[in-house]
Amino acid sequence: MRDGRIVTIPSKHAKRQLLLDWLAQDFEPGRRYTEQMVNLVIGQRHPDTAALRRYLVDDGFMSREAGVYWRSGGSTDA
Repeated sequence: MRDGRIVTIPSKHAKRQLLLDWLAQDFEPGRRYTEQMVNLVIGQRHPDTAALRRYLVDDGFMSREAGVYWRSGGSTDA
């Protein structure tokens, strides 16, 4: 990362998990997001919104149903 933006998406799973956890912090737990809203948030960090959105869902940081997304994982400040 550089200046709050993702330079490259790590190919190693462990490093990508750390990145996805950091990215998931941009989403409020309990809030619902449209795909367009998710793309806007992710797009502030990296232009490949489709890949990162898919990774977030596949790795359990976000869930999706009927085009609606919500944060379902990741670390918290509690």
